[in-house]
Amino acid sequence: MSNQENESRNDTSDVKLWLRMLSCVKLIETDLRKKLRENFEFTLPRFDLLSQLQRHPEGIKMKELSRLMLVTDGNITSLVDGLEKMGLAERILNDQDRRSNYIKITPQGNELFELISIEHKKWIDGLLKNINPQDKALLYDLLSTLKNSLTKE
Repeated sequence: MSNQENESRNDTSDVKLWLRMLSCVKLIETDLRKKLRENFEFTLPRFDLLSQLQRHPEGIKMKELSRLMLVTDGNITSLVDGLEKMGLAERILNDQDRRSNYIKITPQGNELFELISIEHKKWIDGLLKNINPQDKALLYDLLSTLKNSLTKE
């Protein structure tokens, strides 16, 4: 084995970086899940779905929701069923293709989303309050570079 190959095998900085990013995401998600449950009796996936629906007030296809949320069609169906039962979302028949539906946020869903969003922002601000603005900007830029490199492959 060459010296370069051996150095490459012993360099764990990429793995360490990945694990550090993952642990930060998990810590933030755990905190947000807890606060959503305690304050609103709501789940993070439901909040994420309402967020997508709020961005598409005209409605959006289930397949597109799956793609945007990076989950399976089955997960989206289950989430939509739950939000529909709560009166927060509704299915609208697609006139062009009767086999598919558009999912649309209801006024009640919009109202709840707005309420939760205000608290959600406060929670995120609180979690990141100890990072100075310059470091936040740098971290944002570095993560943008990472995202761009991952989406080009």
